[in-house]
Amino acid sequence: MKYINSIEGKNSSAVVLGCMRIGDMSDYEMDRYLATAFECGYNYFDHADIYHNGRCEEVFAKALKRNKVDRDKIIIQTKCGIREGMYDFSYEHIINSVDKSLKRLDTDYVDVLLLHRPDLLMDPEEVARAFDELEHSQKVRAFGVSNHSAAQIKLLNKYLNQRICINQLQLSITDCGMISSGAGVNTTFDEGINRDGYIRDYCRLHDITVQPWSPLQYGFFSGTFLDKVRFPDLCAVIDEMAEKYNVSDTGVAIAWLLRLPEKMQPVIGSTNIDRIKEIARATHVEMSREDWYKIYRAAGHILP
Repeated sequence: MKYINSIEGKNSSAVVLGCMRIGDMSDYEMDRYLATAFECGYNYFDHADIYHNGRCEEVFAKALKRNKVDRDKIIIQTKCGIREGMYDFSYEHIINSVDKSLKRLDTDYVDVLLLHRPDLLMDPEEVARAFDELEHSQKVRAFGVSNHSAAQIKLLNKYLNQRICINQLQLSITDCGMISSGAGVNTTFDEGINRDGYIRDYCRLHDITVQPWSPLQYGFFSGTFLDKVRFPDLCAVIDEMAEKYNVSDTGVAIAWLLRLPEKMQPVIGSTNIDRIKEIARATHVEMSREDWYKIYRAAGHILP
């Protein structure tokens, strides 16, 4: 596993393990999952208060305790703000959500708190008050957002005393509007339509780490683009690269994201042991510029 400089100067794994699917895992499965993660060098784990109604945080905490894991050796990230039928960035909801997550995670602090999806009724001054309290009480050490545009982050920054250090965004080889919109500047191509305020450039300018979620998916949870029936041309090129770089097709998909110069930090939600290992190996792939663009074009993206 390669490492990058991350929260509080800690070195963190170049890939984050997303814990959205661990809620129903047995003790044996969780112990094996954690053992594999540590063996491969993962030390960054992503949660959210809504994952399995909080059960994922509970299962994770019990596994850490069972395996006597040193809390200070790992990075725990969680998210809040999504409620049934609404989003909620109110002071009360943020504070209560963090307190409940800390209880479920059986820890005194989380390394990172992300606001999950933009609250259309957000009062940034309330968010600022909540962040100040969480920082002062040492319950949260760093802050970020998920699925936020450049303008939404700018609005928060007008009131926050803390730096937004993470933005978690959907990004993959097939779904990369935040990248392709840059290639489509000054064209009439649909891919040139900017939908996020050029969030990629904004994050680079402000040293915000982008964490791509669903890095193997196309559409909104429509399936994986590694399906050779639906994406034959793309998969043929990915298979070619897998052989060239001696990694799996999954590894190629992750290496493609890691080739981006801003050092993105993909979040993988897999609980498949072999896939977890394959992705760790892929962090050492140094993909060439020519191969990166070959994959990009094979996915159907246009170079004007």
